[in-house]
Amino acid sequence: MFKKLDKLIIKAFIGPFIATFFITLMVLVMQFFWLYIDDFVGKGLGVDVVLKFIWYQSAVLVPLALPLAVLLSSLMTFGNLGESFELVAIKSAGISLLRFMRPLLIISIFISILAFLFSNYVIPVAYLKSRTMLSDIVWAKPAFDLKEGVFYDRMNGFAIKIGEKEKNDSVIRDVIVYEQQQNGLQDNFVIARSGIMRVSADKRFLEFNLKDGWRYQEKGNNPNSAKNDYIRLGFKEYNKQFDISSMLPTFTNDSSNRNNEKFYSMRQLNRAIDSLKKENAFIKNNLEKGLYLSFLFNRYLDSTSAKKNPGDSAFQAAKTLDELLPDSARYTVAQQAIGEASSMSASINAADMNMTERDKQYRKHQIEWHRKIVLSVACVVLFLIGAPLGSIIRKGGLGTPLIAAICFFMVFYFSTTVGEKFAKEGQWSTFSGMWLAIFVLLPIGFFLIYKAMRDSQLFNKEAYTRLFRAIANFFRRFKPATGRNISN
Repeated sequence: MFKKLDKLIIKAFIGPFIATFFITLMVLVMQFFWLYIDDFVGKGLGVDVVLKFIWYQSAVLVPLALPLAVLLSSLMTFGNLGESFELVAIKSAGISLLRFMRPLLIISIFISILAFLFSNYVIPVAYLKSRTMLSDIVWAKPAFDLKEGVFYDRMNGFAIKIGEKEKNDSVIRDVIVYEQQQNGLQDNFVIARSGIMRVSADKRFLEFNLKDGWRYQEKGNNPNSAKNDYIRLGFKEYNKQFDISSMLPTFTNDSSNRNNEKFYSMRQLNRAIDSLKKENAFIKNNLEKGLYLSFLFNRYLDSTSAKKNPGDSAFQAAKTLDELLPDSARYTVAQQAIGEASSMSASINAADMNMTERDKQYRKHQIEWHRKIVLSVACVVLFLIGAPLGSIIRKGGLGTPLIAAICFFMVFYFSTTVGEKFAKEGQWSTFSGMWLAIFVLLPIGFFLIYKAMRDSQLFNKEAYTRLFRAIANFFRRFKPATGRNISN
C-alpha cells in the first residue's frame, strides 16, 4: 500500500514540477532581457548568437529557478490532493503527513544535490560565456540601417543619404555619398538617380551598384588653393563597396574574463580563499612592522627609556621635548615632524584602502562559496514550506498556490539579497549573511508542518470569523455593566 502511495505522490509531483520549472526559467530569462533589451536591438545579431546567449543565460538562472519550482509544485501537489479529499482519506487510513511527504522529501534532496553539482560544474562555465557575450554585445556598434532622407554617418569617412527605398530595401533612389579622404584635404561626392543596395554574403561589406550619376572629385595638396583640380565624371553604372566589418559584434576569448570569483568552482574557490587569506595576513604583518621604520626616533628608543644617563640632569629635569631643544632648532624640528606625520597619514590611508579592497575580495569569494550551498539547500527548505502549506490551504491549480509561492519566494530572495549586502560590506559575517534566508524560512517550515499534522485552521476564514465574533461578544458583555456603574 505504501509503495502505491509513494508512486501516487511522485506522479502527482513530477508533472507540476517540470511545468513550473520551465515557466519559472522562462520568466527569469525574460526579466533579464527586459533589463538589456536596448543593448540587443539594432546590433545586427544573428539568430544563432541570440539563441546561444539565451542557452548560457538559462543555465545561469537554473539554481534560482529550482527552489521556486519546488515550492510552487509542492504547493500545487498537496493543494490538489487536499481539494480532492485524498489527503483526508490517507490520514483516515492512519498514514501521517510526514510519511506521506517522505518520497517527495527524498526527491527534493535529490534535486538539491543536482542543483549543487550544476552550480559547481556548469554554472561557472555558463556564467563566464554569458558575461563575455553580454559584454561584447553591449559594446558593439549599432548595425547598419539606412533611413530615407537622413544622412547616415556612422561609417568612418563616409556619409550616405538615400531619398527613397523600395519595399524590398534593395532598390534605392536619389543617392548621395559623401566621402572624406584620410588626409582630410579633399572631399568627394557621388550622386546617382538610382541603384541597388546589398550586403555581401559574409556581412562584411555593403555594396552599392549605382546608375545614372556623377562623381565629383577634388585633387590637390591645399584645400584653399586655386590650383586644385576639380573633376566631374559622369557614369551609367558605378560600383562602390563600404567596409562595415567594424559594426559587427566581435566576441572575445573567454580566458580574458576568468579572474572573477563567480567563474570558480568550489575547489577553485577554496584555493583562492586560502591564497587571499595568506596574502592578506602577510601584507598586514609587513605593514605593521614597516610602518615606523622610516622615522628617526626608532633608532633612539632605548636611549630615551631603558638607558637613561643618571648624570644628565637636563634630561631628567625636562618635562617636554621643547625644553631639550634650543630656540633656533624648534621651528625646524616642528616642521620636520609635521612633514613626517603627513607622510605617515598618507601611507596609512593608502594601506587602509588597499587592505579594505583585499578584504572585500576575500569576502566576495566566501560569499560565492556559500551561495552554491545555500541555493541548493533552499530546494529542501522551500519544500518543507510548500508541502504543509498546500495541505493546509487545500486549493489546487495556479491561483492560491501561485500567490503563496510568490510571497515566500520574495521573502527568500529579499532576505538573501539583504544578507549578501551586509556580508559584502563587512557588517555581518559571510556565513550569517548568506544563510539568513535559511534561518528565516526553516522555522516557518517547521511551524507549518506542526500545524498541518494537527489539521490546523490556519488559513480558514471561518475560524477567524468565529474568533473575531467571540472577541466581540467578550467585550459586548462589559458594555451594560459599565453603563450601570456610570448611572449609579
